[in-house]
Amino acid sequence: MFEGFQEEQVDVGEASVFVRFGGNGPPVVLLHGHPRTSATWHRVAPQLVEAGHTVVCPDLRGYGRSRGPRFTAGHEGYSKRAVAGDVVAVMRHLGHHRFALAGHDRGGSVALRLTLDHPDTVSRVAFLDCLPLTEHLSRITVEFATQWWHWFFFAQPDIPERVITADSDGWYHGDPDVMGPENHDEWRRATRDPDVVRAMLEDYRAGLTVDRRHEEADRDAGRRIACPTLVLWSLRDDLEDLYGDPVAIWRRWATDVHGHGIDSGHHVAEQAPGALASALTDFLRPGPTGT
Repeated sequence: MFEGFQEEQVDVGEASVFVRFGGNGPPVVLLHGHPRTSATWHRVAPQLVEAGHTVVCPDLRGYGRSRGPRFTAGHEGYSKRAVAGDVVAVMRHLGHHRFALAGHDRGGSVALRLTLDHPDTVSRVAFLDCLPLTEHLSRITVEFATQWWHWFFFAQPDIPERVITADSDGWYHGDPDVMGPENHDEWRRATRDPDVVRAMLEDYRAGLTVDRRHEEADRDAGRRIACPTLVLWSLRDDLEDLYGDPVAIWRRWATDVHGHGIDSGHHVAEQAPGALASALTDFLRPGPTGT
């Protein structure tokens, strides 16, 4: 995986971030979702390098080989604000002060927080299979509660750790033929690590508490994303079925937004890497809405 890429463990203060990076040209950061690592991008990142970009793929705080601070009752150490700060610090370490950004799933929540907290840093942003957390929570239905029950299970104290670590392979399911064997092996090592499992749960606990409050404050203050924004979603997942047009929802948060669906299941970087890389390359290409 990631032929020609470099790897580094970057100390950013209270966290240590594992990052892969390669290529030359305008930088773009790819943020993975739950329960993946940066290896999920192994089929997309080389295509963006070939298209002329520097590509940076970190493990989110606590995921994969990244490590965060001790766990606290308020979950602030694993808030999207804290993780967004990690990404900014890593990019400055690598010499990039302005960059494009794409976030999938939970990585999309980090991308939203980073774009709102550091607007001068982000040239353009893509959200993949995600909505703002508060948009999900304001639309809770029986269908949402049935299909996304894990959000509320993960938020419970102690119990999820015991359930998941008792049989992590039985809890998390991955197909090496779909994921790629090296990506699958890296992901399985991570999900067998009790510290990683706890950190991933803290991500969800922060989502329903401190992250929700941050988004509500942004919404109440009328803060919006000003840079060009792309919304992509998987047609064989449930986002559009639950909410209708995701672009219409994102227009409440961004002033310049467009998007479309991709024929894929949820883990689009693994299942439809060509279509995803093509969409991102078109979006990142300089033009009337270029960087």
